[in-house]
Amino acid sequence: MQTTTDSCPVVGGITPGDVAVIDLRDGFPTGITVEQIESQAGTFYTSMTALLLAAAVLLLVAALVGSRAAGWLGVIVGIGTLAVFFWRLNDRVGDYLRDNYHSLFTDRWGLYLAGGGLIIALLALLIPKERPTTVM
Repeated sequence: MQTTTDSCPVVGGITPGDVAVIDLRDGFPTGITVEQIESQAGTFYTSMTALLLAAAVLLLVAALVGSRAAGWLGVIVGIGTLAVFFWRLNDRVGDYLRDNYHSLFTDRWGLYLAGGGLIIALLALLIPKERPTTVM
């Protein structure tokens, strides 16, 4: 049985709770390995989980009230968070990722769910808004 800390990994065994927001902002320390990133444990409000949850809440609000601005903000926050994470990860352990991509990206439901949901939300936002028809 999986625990909550390893239930939805994004890459390898790295979950969003393992990545601190400061690591996204400043980059991972020099010489860090994927295993060291996996073993980090941050608090909820200082981890990447908080940013992804904020994006999900914005998308939910956008769907419930029809706010395209909240939808766009949610998509930008979500895609931006994932993009910065992969950029920072590639910056430190890019060679390891390229050499072991077949095992690192297999069955990574956190990446599939977050990425897939953001792509669907982006496509939904790109559909033009329906205009009311006027009857003459």
